[in-house]
Amino acid sequence: MTNPDRPELQLPLALYSASKAAAIMLTVQYAKSQPGIKFNAVEPGTTATDLTAAFGTGRTREASARVVVRLATLDADGPTGTFQDENGPVPR
Repeated sequence: MTNPDRPELQLPLALYSASKAAAIMLTVQYAKSQPGIKFNAVEPGTTATDLTAAFGTGRTREASARVVVRLATLDADGPTGTFQDENGPVPR
């Protein structure tokens, strides 16, 4: 929420932002407590849905799903406990 290159910075969505932070922390805690399972949080990008319609923005579901599919099909050596978008891990 402090990166000026992220679109979320401009949105006044305090509860949404807090829930995202909590979900990322929960991802990290699950990854630490269950080392045999991959846990990663995903930022699929702003997707055209009923929720984003008021903002007039969003890309197709198919475009947003690419990062979800990539992380859902990781091999055994893949990362865990990360927060990623289509470019890889998101800096915190």
